Amino acid sequence: MNKAEIFYKDIGDYLSREEKLKIVSENRSMLNPALKMVRVKPNKHGDWINKRNSKFDEFIPLEPLKKFDNSSQSFFSTYAIGVSTNRDAWVYNFSESSLKTNMKKMIGFYNEQRKLVENKRKSNQKINIEKYLDTDPQKISWTVNLKRDIENNTMHKFNENFLRIGLYRPFTYMNLFFDTSFIERPGIWSQLLPIENNDNVIICVSCVGTNNGLSVLICEQIPNLHFIGDTQCFPLYWYEKREKVQGNLFEKAEDEYTRRDAISDFILDQAKTRYGPRVTREDIFYYVYGILHSPDYRKTFANDLKKILPRLPLVEKTADFWAFSEAGRKLADIHLNYEEQTPPKELLINGKPIPHTPFPENQLVVDAMKFPAKGQIDTIIYNSYITISNIPAKAYEYVVNGKSAVEWVMERYAVTIHKESGIKNDPNDWAREHENHRYMLDLLLSVITVSIKTADIVAGLPRVDWE
Repeated sequence: MNKAEIFYKDIGDYLSREEKLKIVSENRSMLNPALKMVRVKPNKHGDWINKRNSKFDEFIPLEPLKKFDNSSQSFFSTYAIGVSTNRDAWVYNFSESSLKTNMKKMIGFYNEQRKLVENKRKSNQKINIEKYLDTDPQKISWTVNLKRDIENNTMHKFNENFLRIGLYRPFTYMNLFFDTSFIERPGIWSQLLPIENNDNVIICVSCVGTNNGLSVLICEQIPNLHFIGDTQCFPLYWYEKREKVQGNLFEKAEDEYTRRDAISDFILDQAKTRYGPRVTREDIFYYVYGILHSPDYRKTFANDLKKILPRLPLVEKTADFWAFSEAGRKLADIHLNYEEQTPPKELLINGKPIPHTPFPENQLVVDAMKFPAKGQIDTIIYNSYITISNIPAKAYEYVVNGKSAVEWVMERYAVTIHKESGIKNDPNDWAREHENHRYMLDLLLSVITVSIKTADIVAGLPRVDWE
């Protein structure tokens, strides 16, 4: 019996159901020669289409085979996923006050349920706790681990020391209640950012299994799992907890930890051999950030990056290494300090240059920003009082996880109410609590600058012969 053969026709991406059916209808049969079907065979990876580039296998992986292995033949000795809470509406909020209220309410209700189960077990130790738990989503968000705590009769208390600032989505800070009892998958963040004041920078990457291509963004706070997609995080440092010395009354929280390098010894030795002894781990870290922004790299290895995490070469030319590293530093500075960029002079507010006089507080409240019409992206209606116009097209070239940075700000800084819990999340609360009622307006203007500067830096990256 002859082996089956498989034929394939690429009809393009993002077609609607009707468009796909039209192609089938017009050609009537998959055997129609007009379709120009192509015979396909799998490669060694099992790829039938969108095949990987064999050169990619020769590059050095970002991630180690084993975490905290400094001898690993990879760029980094450890990595982590973003925080997966399984109850974002409860543990994140623009308002610190609301977050405290929500978590106190939930923890109080949890302890009531714990006490209920404890009393039921006095007469029957083998009860099924599921029968007694109240699953009202406006009172609590149950997860596997929290139910296990009920099984173990573990009492929880609200502790303000767990309040942190987290990055929820690109260019979106939120208050985070980082009590690992209420974070379903906390990962190893207690070793990357154990306390608020720890010095660290983290390159976040998302690419595997996405149609949005490679996304990368740097941060200094704990990122959410979906910060830029399914987020994998590569730190400059990690922290090891020291053994406590008894009787040291003056020890600070940060003194409890020893900082370790997360750029591996292997890659440092390789880079010094190629580019000279002055190369530092920081230089390599920012080289990674720079090269991950290369449009040529992203395009050449697009199929590989959909399937595995980035692998990178140490480029042949010393000048290119330093160019990528210096560009990475510049990008990192802009992306970390995204709130502090000066708006472009050509921007107009209500048809005039950006005013220096303050707006009344009531005119700065935002419900949801929007474009005036589909496709008219040179203008943003901030609210009924403020319209920003003359936005250059270049401001939309910087894309993170399938969306421009500007549109991320527009989407995330909107008042929302979580359907199941009824919890309100209002970005105006962030502005009020930080006593900066212009915060969101200034943020939007600043991110326009971030986008333009990023596009300029990316355009100047070295062209490398990846093959």
